[in-house]
Amino acid sequence: MAGEQIKVLLVEDNPGDVLLLQELFKEVTTVVVELMPVERLYEAVNYLTNEIFDVILLDLSLPDSQGLQTFVIAHNQAKATPIIVLTGINDETLATRAMQQGAQDYLVKGQVTGDLLVRSMRYAIERQQADNALRQSEERFRVALKNSPIFVYNQDRDLRYTWVYNPPSGLTVEKILGKQDLDIIPVEDAQHLITIKRGVLTTGIGTREEVSITIQDTTRYYDLTVEPLRNETQEIVGVTCASIDISERQAALRERKLAEEKIREQAALLDVTTDAICVRDLNNQIIFWNKGAETLYGWQATEAWGKNASELLYDEPSPEVEAALLQVISQGKWQGELTKLTKTDKEILVASRWSLICDEQGKPKSILTVDTDITEKKHLEAQLFRAQRLESIGTLASGIAHDLNNILTPILAGAQLLPLKFPDADERTRHLLEILEINARRGADLVKQVLSFARGVEGKRITLQLRHIIVELGKILKETFPKSIEISTDVPQDLWMVSGDSTQLHQVLMNLCVNARDAMTNGGTLSISAENLLIDENYARMNLEAKVGFYIVISVSDTGIGIPREILDRIFEPFFTTKDVGKGTGLGLSTVLGIIKSHSGFVNVYSELGSGTSFHVYLPAVEGMETLSPEDLPPQTGHEELILVVDDEIAIQEITRTSLEAHNYKILIANDGIEAIALYAQNRDKVSAVLMDIMLPSLDGLTAIRTLQKINPQVKIIASSGLMSDNKLSAAAAIGINTFLSKPYTINELLLSLQKVLS
Repeated sequence: MAGEQIKVLLVEDNPGDVLLLQELFKEVTTVVVELMPVERLYEAVNYLTNEIFDVILLDLSLPDSQGLQTFVIAHNQAKATPIIVLTGINDETLATRAMQQGAQDYLVKGQVTGDLLVRSMRYAIERQQADNALRQSEERFRVALKNSPIFVYNQDRDLRYTWVYNPPSGLTVEKILGKQDLDIIPVEDAQHLITIKRGVLTTGIGTREEVSITIQDTTRYYDLTVEPLRNETQEIVGVTCASIDISERQAALRERKLAEEKIREQAALLDVTTDAICVRDLNNQIIFWNKGAETLYGWQATEAWGKNASELLYDEPSPEVEAALLQVISQGKWQGELTKLTKTDKEILVASRWSLICDEQGKPKSILTVDTDITEKKHLEAQLFRAQRLESIGTLASGIAHDLNNILTPILAGAQLLPLKFPDADERTRHLLEILEINARRGADLVKQVLSFARGVEGKRITLQLRHIIVELGKILKETFPKSIEISTDVPQDLWMVSGDSTQLHQVLMNLCVNARDAMTNGGTLSISAENLLIDENYARMNLEAKVGFYIVISVSDTGIGIPREILDRIFEPFFTTKDVGKGTGLGLSTVLGIIKSHSGFVNVYSELGSGTSFHVYLPAVEGMETLSPEDLPPQTGHEELILVVDDEIAIQEITRTSLEAHNYKILIANDGIEAIALYAQNRDKVSAVLMDIMLPSLDGLTAIRTLQKINPQVKIIASSGLMSDNKLSAAAAIGINTFLSKPYTINELLLSLQKVLS
């Protein structure tokens, strides 16, 4: 009815009725009616063949057709066009029968007004449009069902089939209609279906379930949907159901579950090993990641799956990795050592074995990688190689020193005898002889330093208290070193005794202090401290040269420029120096090492560029020590307090966990500051103390400590670090930590620190 215009075909043989209707249409101003009147049915059929009308006004009594047949012929010619029957007062029964056959409305001649006529036409048009849409929808639905595997049906409240479409194989519509489930399928299957459908009838809520039904000795699986069927008053009169055959999907699912179960069994076996096992497809995407890989690299399996292995484990493209990939694809296997990254960006060294996995046709499909962490092993090997290298250099230096002594002895003796031989020599000659003697003595002193490195200079060993040497040295340094360098000493009164040569040990400390001074050209702080230390098996495992027993440790720390990592392993080699020509012989630290080794001790060094250097000298303690203070007594065990240990070194995590759990503590482990904050926030009321490494990836320890203190101002913190430089201690003290624990630490030191902060 676009534009309020209606095109009407009027089939009426009475001219008076035609005229009356034309006049009635003229009275209506809301629409424009285009009226086409005809007197015969055949004329109407001809018009309907060539033209489209919005509505047909049809008189059932025509010269060429009478009664209901008139409507049937017109309706069959234009099923999509609404028909309004025009009838006399005595023909309403006939009009009603026409409506049952599809007429949209009927009007009684003589009782029609213009408005009634228009309303009736509008109603007829709208109803016809709705009927057309419904028929189209039903047709689409029928076609869709015909081409789909869906079995659709309705059942009444007694669960008798009232309508069926597309029944499953083995059943027909005739076998189902009017029957109940018990009549057509086995009792067990039927009872299950009845229970489901009765539930929908009772609650009025639809449901969806997977069911199995046996038809002609064949069991099939269906995805069944059941909805309540309602009448016009919304009363539930039955159920409408749709079921889809999912037997193939179920079979595939069962096979997949069996395969997954087999894979899980195999994966469980792989998870037993501590090695990191990873499987990648040929696009380098990770498809398997065992528990060992989670432990070694820090990535959980759910985080690693689907990730590119190179992006996950390497900082940048590696030629070694590319070469390994080419070899494993061409030869089927590869093995070697690779440097990889953990989740915290920590570099680790692994012994890696790669194998190519092929499918049943022999085509490559994935790569199996087995990694073993050899970082600690390589670290110990490096210490051993360094000791062997220094031993070799020492042997060579000892031989050279022996020959030099043989050469210098007659030269020095001759330089001293010549002035006596020629007492009347002129002043120039005496000066030359004096120069000869001075340089011979310098050569002899140099040889003595070489010998002290090579085998240690034997001196007079007595039981002595190093506290006195350190206090005396502190006074000398304050008088002789530049005022821009602040000197501080910290030595306990109960420092244990050592057996040694006081002159040599004084030389050790002086050499270390002179090096510290030279590293602080713009001033700084030089700290000398000493403490008692019990080295246990855990500590000895961290340091190749350490042995179980009682030691004192002397620390000489500066805030200078630091030592580059690449030369840190070479600083104890004789004649190796970073100082300008003429400002050092390169024998200072080699002499220190030689003297300390001759005293059965060892030296460790920690340094950061721009943050200073700290030397730790370890000397065995001897009997005759002063009475132990309560701090030095064996510490008490814990009472199941929960301790949060924050450290990025896996070896230290394991040692600390084992040590504390053996002494009745509970442990939480965090790899970095971010993880520490998250764990503490989750367990704030349970954590008794936090052991925090200062040097951490992602978020440094000092920042993490400040954050924990914001969460809980009363949090108890034990800070730990391998660098005991004064600026680190000052920074840690400034934020209010409870105590500081220097690495490497013993179990006693750790337990005493915990006992101190928890008391």
